[in-house]
Amino acid sequence: MSRNTFRSVLVASAAVGLAAGVATVPAGAAPPPTRQAAFAAAAAEFGVPESVLLGVSYLESRWNTNGGTPSTSAGYGPMHLTDVVAANAGAGTHHDDGLEDARGDSARPALLPHQAQPDDVSSPSLRTVDVAARLTGVDTATLRSDPVQNIRGGAALLADYQRALGVPGSAPADWYGAVARYSGAQDTGSASAFANEVFATINEGVDRVTDDGQRVRLAPTAVSPNTGQVNRLGLRTTRAGEAECPASLGCEWLPAPYEQYGPGSTDYGNHDLGNRPGAQKIDYIVIHDTEGSYATTLNQIQDPTYVSWNYTLRSSDGHIAQHVKAKDVAWHAGNWYINAKAIGLEHEGFAAQGTWFTEALYRTSAKLVGYLAAKYGVPLDRQHILGHDNVPGTLPSTVRGMHWDPGPYWDWAHYFDLLHAPFRSTGTPLTGLVTVRPNYEKNTLPFIGCDAAGQPCPARGSTSVVLRTEPRDDAPQLVDLGLHPDGTPGTMVVSDHSSRAETGQTFAIAERRAGWVAVWYLGQKGWFHSADAIWSLGFVATPKKGRDSIPVYGRAYPEAAAYPAGIPVQAVTPLQYSLLAGQEYAVGAITSSEYYWAVTYDASNHTVVRGQMKYLEVQFGHRVAFVNLDDVDVRLSFL
Repeated sequence: MSRNTFRSVLVASAAVGLAAGVATVPAGAAPPPTRQAAFAAAAAEFGVPESVLLGVSYLESRWNTNGGTPSTSAGYGPMHLTDVVAANAGAGTHHDDGLEDARGDSARPALLPHQAQPDDVSSPSLRTVDVAARLTGVDTATLRSDPVQNIRGGAALLADYQRALGVPGSAPADWYGAVARYSGAQDTGSASAFANEVFATINEGVDRVTDDGQRVRLAPTAVSPNTGQVNRLGLRTTRAGEAECPASLGCEWLPAPYEQYGPGSTDYGNHDLGNRPGAQKIDYIVIHDTEGSYATTLNQIQDPTYVSWNYTLRSSDGHIAQHVKAKDVAWHAGNWYINAKAIGLEHEGFAAQGTWFTEALYRTSAKLVGYLAAKYGVPLDRQHILGHDNVPGTLPSTVRGMHWDPGPYWDWAHYFDLLHAPFRSTGTPLTGLVTVRPNYEKNTLPFIGCDAAGQPCPARGSTSVVLRTEPRDDAPQLVDLGLHPDGTPGTMVVSDHSSRAETGQTFAIAERRAGWVAVWYLGQKGWFHSADAIWSLGFVATPKKGRDSIPVYGRAYPEAAAYPAGIPVQAVTPLQYSLLAGQEYAVGAITSSEYYWAVTYDASNHTVVRGQMKYLEVQFGHRVAFVNLDDVDVRLSFL
């Protein structure tokens, strides 16, 4: 089909879209190339079933443009055409930056970051825009930035993959192999998992408005694809091995090394052996963003002198690699108490611009987390499914160096929808709690420093709300003494979450005014628009009567008397914050005091120390914190 014919199809398809209520135009004006029309025209031009083209695009981008910025796996536009060079892929990860000791155990020397090796960016899956340019005759810059041409490029790629398979026919069921190849997966399990999600989407149908206001619909269509085609792609068989995840996700087992590397029994890595959940309950799942490539992240996890995490997820296709068994303790969250009771998931990401996560990544991550949560009894809420940015510092000295991933662009609301645990109102304005819930795609906050210090970030949807000292948009932000010891207010620097709340977090209401709500946050009243929240019901904690203030802790360690001979007492040290009389904080959970003594390579002397003290996890600021149960009164939020 010529470009002129393509334009004719595009205009005709746009007219159909207008008749269906997709868009409106002034009388007499030429209809705009709607997103729906662009898909229809590209499908016709390259002979790709329209449902297949829509399904692939949805699993990559949900049909969004994301403001022309690259995804966390260097993909652009609705079809996620990859260009790793243009995306400015970095060599490092967030483990290379800052002062956080990922192990977070005061009984051992700090394990500080070191620089990763540069990426190998030669993989064809990271430069699909070049192939699309050759097939369409459109330059790579246009393919990255123009949604219509981006969709054409994706359709051309799918058609090229279909021709290579030598499969005739236009029925969607015959395109399973081409869809699997489009994922960029290198193994059969991940390619199949991606294609299965695409065809599940085709069968279920989708109807949504994109981030730039385009109404797109994929009508439900019953399709039973020829799944055997994946065996003709020349991919390696998935190395499932001992991976702990649903078989449908195509996980592989790439173990992290547990070995000695120095002269002493304390020089070993890069995780600790354990016996969870028998010895310790798994209470948390921590969501990380690598801020680096999948390849770099795998290189780091193979280093016995370095840190570890349980799973790595690739953005382009959602592929999952497991490195540390759930029974063992990985070194990832910067807080030993959390590490000992958590499973850590690293999600591939680049440290360039305001990046976005693919739908394939969100879906496989949600399926993995749902599986793990059900297996280990982890509640599906934001008190137990934490971002790394929600994990508290262990001591006053460590608060400032804690990492802030996955950052304000991780779509928590969509993620919990995929977990089948959506954030819904459980109360009224009078029930005492509020859950943060802005409209992600319309919530474009003026962050700075995504790509360069002081420079505005690309305008993108965000999961955050900014808290103010008064109910007005120009009021100062709150003060976080942990991040700003000099007492200066928070800023709009993308990494500075000192005065921000995140979607799904629940806070105690301090005051309400027309269109605004104030919550208790780090000992202060923080105001934000009530339209960005839903009302909730639950329990709150406040200092016991007669107490002016009570201490706040970053870990729930036992009292000194609980430690047996030979195991040094770990100090129960308050953070630099206080919970003041008259203030209330939402209760996430009650937890026993525990400390996992694991400082030698020989795991036979590892010991779980349990105390009589009980703690409450509370939503104290952007991060959760702990208070001694004996220090507080707990009541229903509406009393």
